[in-house]
Amino acid sequence: MSFFISDAIAQAAPATQSDPLMSFLPLVILFVVFYFLLIRPQQKKAKEHKTMVQNLSKGDEIVTQGGILGKVTDVSENILTCKIADNVEVKVQSHAVATVLPKGTIKNL
Repeated sequence: MSFFISDAIAQAAPATQSDPLMSFLPLVILFVVFYFLLIRPQQKKAKEHKTMVQNLSKGDEIVTQGGILGKVTDVSENILTCKIADNVEVKVQSHAVATVLPKGTIKNL
């Protein structure tokens, strides 16, 4: 029966040690890719939003994250008062502002 199956002969494997740095290299490369593609752009966007919110002033026209368009009538530390229609004002948390529109975008307020 040995003519159908060849006998396995154990061969000694060469004794080499891999460099520990080379074993962590793919992990380091993956972290660098994640940093430049995910973490860094998110930090930049958050910084721009924080600057935008800090620079809000009376008379600015804004859009909230809920889609409400309004003109800022009063600014306090964390709360904005926005006029959204005639005789209608709402209070909005300042971090809920999505964008600041160019002046004159909202008419008839």
